[in-house]
Amino acid sequence: MEEPSRSGSIEVITGSMFSGRTEELIRRLKRAKIAGLETKIFKPETDTRYSVENVVSHDKNLITSVAVKKAADILRLSTSAVVIGVDEAQFFDNEIISVCRLLADRGSRVIIAGLDMDYLGRPFGPMGSLMAVADEVTKVHAICTRCGSLAQFSHRLTTDQSLVSLGEKDIYEPLCRDCFTKIMFLRDDAGTFD
Repeated sequence: MEEPSRSGSIEVITGSMFSGRTEELIRRLKRAKIAGLETKIFKPETDTRYSVENVVSHDKNLITSVAVKKAADILRLSTSAVVIGVDEAQFFDNEIISVCRLLADRGSRVIIAGLDMDYLGRPFGPMGSLMAVADEVTKVHAICTRCGSLAQFSHRLTTDQSLVSLGEKDIYEPLCRDCFTKIMFLRDDAGTFD
């Protein structure tokens, strides 16, 4: 008897810094392992904040992963995996979109976590396109450090203007739209950082 074909899917978990994206990714991957499904987890090799080898949440929850240089490596290294996780997807180029689609088309469940916006509130890398092709999108929120509302922006506390600046609470704070807009207005108006 033939084995029934698997139906693949793409799930995107997105939100600001400190919103629990990686925590949710780890939770879903651990559940897949409990179900006996073969899993494989990837992250960009540039993300070395907590560990070179593991995906680690801000709460220090972790799962073993493979650091890769480019998205095509994920396709090559996940041939037998039924469930494939990808953390910090915003750091990959647009090739990650076609890789995720190919994986889902071959029957894999692909779970991707990444920041939806950069520190200026603009769509971050391939995340907008990944959300467009996803079967399911989960947007998680942090708590605004200024007013306590739900936060969806990652405000950078330094004057560094490079797109990618790895950091923690010493460099970023989650803000709601109102607090973020006020800070950005002051920044534009004065030409300085808050």
